[in-house]
Amino acid sequence: MNLEKLNKYTWIVPQTGAMNVPAMIFVDEAGRNALVRDNALEQAVNVACLPGIVKASMAMPDIHQGYGFPIGGVAAFDWATGIVSPGGVGYDINCGVRLARTRLEEKEIRPFLFDLANRLFREIPCGVGCPGIVKLSDTDQDRVLRKGSRWAVEQGFGRSPDIERTEEKGCLAPADPGTLSPRALERGKNQLGSLGSGNHFLEIGKVDQIFDQKIARVFGLFQGQVTVMLHTGSRGLGYQVCDDSLKLMAKEVNRLGIRPPDRQLAYAPLSSGAGELYMSAMACAANYAWANRQVLMHRAEQVIQKTLSISPATLGMGLVYDVCHNIAKKETHRVEGSKKSLCLHRKGATRSFGPGHPSIPAEYRSVGQPIIIPGDMGRASYVLAGTQKAMDLTFGSTCHGAGRVLSRRAAKKAAKGRAIHQELQGRGIIVRWTGRSTMAEEMPEAYKDVSRVVDVVHRAGISTKVARLKPMVVIKG
Repeated sequence: MNLEKLNKYTWIVPQTGAMNVPAMIFVDEAGRNALVRDNALEQAVNVACLPGIVKASMAMPDIHQGYGFPIGGVAAFDWATGIVSPGGVGYDINCGVRLARTRLEEKEIRPFLFDLANRLFREIPCGVGCPGIVKLSDTDQDRVLRKGSRWAVEQGFGRSPDIERTEEKGCLAPADPGTLSPRALERGKNQLGSLGSGNHFLEIGKVDQIFDQKIARVFGLFQGQVTVMLHTGSRGLGYQVCDDSLKLMAKEVNRLGIRPPDRQLAYAPLSSGAGELYMSAMACAANYAWANRQVLMHRAEQVIQKTLSISPATLGMGLVYDVCHNIAKKETHRVEGSKKSLCLHRKGATRSFGPGHPSIPAEYRSVGQPIIIPGDMGRASYVLAGTQKAMDLTFGSTCHGAGRVLSRRAAKKAAKGRAIHQELQGRGIIVRWTGRSTMAEEMPEAYKDVSRVVDVVHRAGISTKVARLKPMVVIKG
C-alpha cells in the first residue's frame, strides 16, 4: 500500500481504484512503522471507498484495528447523499470520558487514598454485566433514552451546569425508544450507573503539569489539583443496539445488492428507512451513556465527601467536560469553501471544536473545547483544547486515548508471572478491580504511550496541550 508522507505528522494513501477520497493518517515516524502490525490502515482505505464520503478517510495516532472502521477513525458523509455504518460507531456507543475538577490538592487526600480506593470500589458498580445504581421502570427508561443527562440531573444526580459542560448537552436527537429491540431495553433496565469492564475506569488523579496556563485557568485547573475522571459508555443496551443494527444493515445491503469493501462495513443510506432507524436507536444508546456517566460521577462525589468527611463546598467538585468517542451525528462543516451538513462518524476519536464555536459552552468559547484524553492506568492522561486547525483539517476531530498495541490475549501472555497491581502500587497508584484477567489485559504496556500520541495531535495542530494528569486511585471492572 502506497503511504506517502505529507509532513512530519501526516501521511496519506492517495485515492486509487475504488477509493472515493484519499486516506489521511496522523502519526509520527514510529507510528507509521507500527501500522504494519494489524489491518488498521487497510480498514482506513476501505472506509475511503464508501459512498458519499467527503474530503478523506482519517485516522488519529491512536489508530488500531477495529470492527469495520479502524479505532481512531474519522469519516464524514454528505447528509443528503451519504451513508451511516454501525461499524463506524462500534459496539460501545458513546463510550466517553468525563473529567471533574475539585478544590482539593494532592497533599490533602494522600493519607486517605487506600480508604478512597476501598470505598469507591464498594460503591461504584463495576464488572461484566454488573447491575447499576439505578433500577429503571419502563417509563423512566423511556425518559432516559429520550433525555440523556438531563433526566439524571432532574433526578438529583448532579447539577444543571453539568448539562452545558457535556457534548451535545448530553442529549442526541432523534431518539425514539420504539426503535430498540425488547432485548436491548431489557439489558438497559438495571445497568444505569455502572462502569462495566475492559478499559472502563474511575480514576482519582492529580494535575501533574500545566502546559498552557491561560487555558488551564479557563478550565479551572491548577498544579497539584485533585481530579476525578470517568470512562464508560452505554453498557449492554448500546452493545445490543449495535448487534441488532448490524444484522439489519446486512439484510439491507443484500436487499439493495450492495457489495461493501468489507462485510463489517455494512451500511444504509442516511435517507433510507434502515438509516433513519439506526440513527434513532443509536441516539437512544448515546443518551443512555450520558445519563450513565452523570449518575456515576454524582455517586463518586458523594463517596469522596463521605470518606474525607468534608462538605460539598470544601470538595468543590465540578464538571470540566464530558466528551464522547464512538458516535455518528449531524454536524455542519466547511467543505471546499462551502458549509455542508455531514454525518460525522468518530470511532475512537474525540470532537475538537476550536475557539468561538457556538457548540462550546460560553465559559470555554474563548479558548476552545476541553478534550479529555485518558492514558493507561500507570502513566498519564491529558487535557487538551480544540483548535481552528482541527476545524479546517479534521472536521473538528482529534485522538481519544492511548490506543492498544497488544491484544488482550497477548497482554495476558506478557503479564504472566507478574503482579501488575503491586507494580502500580510501587509507583504510588492504588488499583481495585473485579475481573480475573483485568490487570493483565489492561497493564500499561498493552497501550501506546499516550504522551507520544498527544504530542502528535499537538504538533499537528489539531488540538493543544493544556495539562497532564497522573493517576493515584484507579477502579477497574
